[in-house]
Amino acid sequence: MRSAASPYSFLARPTALTRGNVTADVTNALRHAIVTLAMPPGSVIDKSMVCAELGVSRFPVSEALARLQAEGLVDIAPQRGSTVSLVRIADVREYMLIRKALESEALRVLIGAHDAELIEALHANMAAQREAAERDDAEAFHQIDIDFHDIIFRSMRFTKIKGIIDSARANLDRARRLIITPRRLALTIAEHQAIFDGILAASQDQATRAIRAHIDAVMVELFAFAREHPAVFADGDTLGSDSDSFPFG
Repeated sequence: MRSAASPYSFLARPTALTRGNVTADVTNALRHAIVTLAMPPGSVIDKSMVCAELGVSRFPVSEALARLQAEGLVDIAPQRGSTVSLVRIADVREYMLIRKALESEALRVLIGAHDAELIEALHANMAAQREAAERDDAEAFHQIDIDFHDIIFRSMRFTKIKGIIDSARANLDRARRLIITPRRLALTIAEHQAIFDGILAASQDQATRAIRAHIDAVMVELFAFAREHPAVFADGDTLGSDSDSFPFG
């Protein structure tokens, strides 16, 4: 029975658990809770309470945790149980470098080959970003932010590039949510607008400089946060200076 006082009341209970899909549904519910920081880095996962909250047996929860361990979101220690993994700044650095290279080159391909539908979609997205920021709705803004980048890849049908970026998204999303503030929302809007301006101007150099500057700015803030809150990161106390932590520029 679901308890009103359950510490896992934030878990999204599947509306219709079907045989064969139970593990996938539990995995999705736990992944969402971890990525959105409802289950913060380093927190202990009580399997019995998760079972009670989601109305499932221990088997799908154990299987879900094993899948999330493979994704780098959960640590499982024999005889000690499961915990939400700490964020590895080294992994985030590598994933963001991959994004920086792929997205800047993708923009080079896009410039001059885009159509009016793309411009309309980006205009609508920029407006949605501003509306979410005005409401101080960080979760909605985060999803719109993701879609801003996805719009570009969808327009080019670069499914393999998008797939590579998506494969790293869970841990990237955790890290980025740590630094979401009203100030960061405003800066992100300005950085996205600079990318959009480059597309509108049909300038490869302007657009690629803007996307690289956007990723650099996020990394600078993330490094600063990691130094101030090293306990959230598996390797937060190993960071050097900003100049040697990421290939900026």
